[in-house]
Amino acid sequence: MRIRCLGIVLLALVVLGAGCRKKPDSARQSRDEELEYLAIFMEGKKVGHAIQSRVVDEGRVTTRAEASITISRANVPITVAMTETSIETPDGKPLAFESVQDMAVMKMQVKGVIEPNGTVNLAVTSMGSEQKSTMEWPQGALMAEGLSLLTRQKGLKEGLEYSAKVFSPQAMQAFEAKIHVGSRQDVDLLGRVVPLTEVATTLNIPGAGEIVSTDYLDDELRTLKSIVPVAGIKVEMIACTKEFALGENDVFEVIDKMFLASPEPLEDVGRASSITYYLSPKKDAEFTIPSNDNQQVERLDDGRVVLTVRPVAAAPGAKFPYGGRDKIALEALKPTRFVQSDRKEIIDLARRAVGKTKDAAAAVRKIEVFVGEYVENKSLSVGYASAAEVAASKQGDCSEFAVLTAALCRAVGIPAQVVTGVAYVDDFRGFQGFGGHAWTQAYVGGKWVGLDAAFKGTGRGGYDAGHIALAAGNGDPEGFFDLVTTLGQFKIDKLVVENGR
Repeated sequence: MRIRCLGIVLLALVVLGAGCRKKPDSARQSRDEELEYLAIFMEGKKVGHAIQSRVVDEGRVTTRAEASITISRANVPITVAMTETSIETPDGKPLAFESVQDMAVMKMQVKGVIEPNGTVNLAVTSMGSEQKSTMEWPQGALMAEGLSLLTRQKGLKEGLEYSAKVFSPQAMQAFEAKIHVGSRQDVDLLGRVVPLTEVATTLNIPGAGEIVSTDYLDDELRTLKSIVPVAGIKVEMIACTKEFALGENDVFEVIDKMFLASPEPLEDVGRASSITYYLSPKKDAEFTIPSNDNQQVERLDDGRVVLTVRPVAAAPGAKFPYGGRDKIALEALKPTRFVQSDRKEIIDLARRAVGKTKDAAAAVRKIEVFVGEYVENKSLSVGYASAAEVAASKQGDCSEFAVLTAALCRAVGIPAQVVTGVAYVDDFRGFQGFGGHAWTQAYVGGKWVGLDAAFKGTGRGGYDAGHIALAAGNGDPEGFFDLVTTLGQFKIDKLVVENGR
């Protein structure tokens, strides 16, 4: 089940939030370093730390945010770490960036150099292999120093509102941010009460909605405390001493936080031709669930949602490689940093999986079965691995099955995406209900067909009407924003099952 994305998303929020606001002094040209330590808490339990630094040296400002958290998933501890670095001119012009993600088994480094014409030269290194590409810099996007300068320019007058476009090196994209300055209030910093100004930053995550971070700044524009709700969990970062930040962590179990209760047990979900879910928001929360070939959404006037999941079958007769013109399907053929469908080892596995079949429907079913059997160690100890890493290690949980399935499909010319959402389980380490999950969908005969190699490999049967999709994409960890922004926002009031598959 997909229950460790929480940490990955949190680390991105650490950099986008508290790591961005420090009072810059552009007059300094000699090397000078500012260093701050913060402790990270979930529901009051210390789970990790963050280290933020800012160095001014020879006309370049280098801002770095490091974060590490350790959580428990069904008593299996996992540590996820990330470092983001931005390099800018003293007036906030972006020059370069770097992101390092260490997800227990896999380590990935992304470096970007921004040319004067706006072209970004990218180098992605994973498993000793480097891939180079280019992208366009998002016009008007700011990194750490640029946002700090903007914050200083705007000030902390209560009631002030303004917007900014913030670039994340980890996500390699810019997010629209709305900033609102609140009141000055006394804030508890681990027993030390100090007057700080509340600043709320609302990040618009494309396809996933909004995430609101509440920061508390001192007069030097240092963020001394941040609060971010993630999947119904209160996540806090609080400035503290180095010794406390790097000290021992508590044990925080997340598995029960990533489950959605079912109004009734579901028996033999695989036989259901469709399931209709009646959803309602919690505490007037807003949530978005997409319609696609496998699920249809009707939003009622009172905010409730009627969702009908009816899995489509892969129609025989479609050939591969895909030769159509659908833009989304064509995009879903390209290799990415986590779905490396152009790697030799991936291509070789894909050929083994499909054999001599020429029919796309038969090919995707063969790939689903192949991946279900290929991943031998169904382990919760993997942080987040790419398809190439899974091909080498043969271990992981649902996201590892999903990225490998998508990569094998793309390698033989069948468009495929990684889907994030929730899926019903009747017994997952003592839990029953809908848990965070990842699977795959392949484009066959003009329809997106669901594939679930993780469930196939454990004998459940694969994709079925017990899956609720929240988003689909290239399998990047950032795609799990959809899951953490939606979980905790709604409940299932009722469900109606139609049998007959």
